[in-house]
Amino acid sequence: MKIHGRVISKGSVCGNLIISKDPISFFGMINKNNGLIIDKKHDLYNKSIKNKILLFPYGCGSTVGSYILYQMKKNNVSPLGIINIKCETIIAIGAIMSGIPLIDSLEINPYSILKDGD
Repeated sequence: MKIHGRVISKGSVCGNLIISKDPISFFGMINKNNGLIIDKKHDLYNKSIKNKILLFPYGCGSTVGSYILYQMKKNNVSPLGIINIKCETIIAIGAIMSGIPLIDSLEINPYSILKDGD
């Protein structure tokens, strides 16, 4: 299935989808060494985003998050691609620096047609 949206960071990937309805901060919510969500309040707590296509509504938190996403890429534990409902600057910069494909502003609501593992 192809999903069309605004391209923030160019690229093409194939992989399994992991879905969160919670915003994500790469600073403090994710272990940059293994890709696990470590925030106990997050809906993906204790799940890995490593080598997944990560769908979440938007990013939040510190500008350090851009560099953490970059470090995750260097550690080979980053997501393969990112789908946001509305991308904000921190996630955009991190994805661009890391070469991780990222889209937002989708033509359809992805939560209505996609499920974990797609």
